[in-house]
Amino acid sequence: MSEPLVVVDGVSRDYPGAGQVVHALRDVSFTAGHGELVAVRGRSGAGKTTLLNLVGGLDRPTAGRIRVAGRDVTAGAERDLLALRRDTVGFVFQSFGLIPILSAAENVGLPLRLTKVPAAERDQRVAVLLELVGLGGHARQRPYEMSGGQQQRVAVARALAHDPALLIADEPTGQLDSETGQAVMDLLRALVRARGMTALVATHDPTMMRVADRVLTLRDGHLVDEPVPV
Repeated sequence: MSEPLVVVDGVSRDYPGAGQVVHALRDVSFTAGHGELVAVRGRSGAGKTTLLNLVGGLDRPTAGRIRVAGRDVTAGAERDLLALRRDTVGFVFQSFGLIPILSAAENVGLPLRLTKVPAAERDQRVAVLLELVGLGGHARQRPYEMSGGQQQRVAVARALAHDPALLIADEPTGQLDSETGQAVMDLLRALVRARGMTALVATHDPTMMRVADRVLTLRDGHLVDEPVPV
C-alpha cells in the first residue's frame, strides 16, 4: 500500500505574541489519501489557514513532520519547497487572487508561462482548463467583467494549470452567495473524482462539509473529535 499523499505527524506551530506565545496548532496528526477531499472546519482563529500553509510549504512548523507526495516538507530547503509549490500543489484562495489587467486565459496560463511551457501547448492547456470549469466562452474577459463565481472558477483553473497532485483551498466559497458557492463546491468535488487528486479545503460552509469525503475539526489549534452539522 502506497503512502497517503499527505501525512501530518505531531505538527505544532507557535508564533511570538505580545509577551506570550500564540499556539496556532498543537500536536496535529492526520493523513489525506490519493483522490480524497478532506474538509477542515473550525472557527476563525482555530488554525485552519495555518495548517493549510504548512502543508503547502508556505510556512514551517515549530514541531512535527509533514510529508506531501513522499517529500519531507518540514526539512526541505527553500528551493525544494518552491519546487513542491510549482510542481505538486495548487492553491485556491478566498480572495481569488487574479491579476486585474489580465484576461481569464492569461490568468490561467500565467503559471505555465513562468515555467516556460511552449506557447502552443500553453494555449491548448488553458483552453481545456477553461472548458473544464465551464468558462470556455469567457477566455478574453478580465476579472472585473466577471461575477464572483466566475472569478473563482478562473482561480480553480489556474490552480490546475500544472496538474497538481494536491489542491489546497482556503475558504474558496467565503465571498460567494450560497448558490454560486454550491456550484464551486460541486466543481471541486467533480475535479477530485475525475483527476484523482487530493483536496484539502478549509471551510465554514456546511454544504462543503457534506460533499467532502472526511471532515477534520480544529478547535484552538487542536484536532478534536466533534460531530459535524448535517
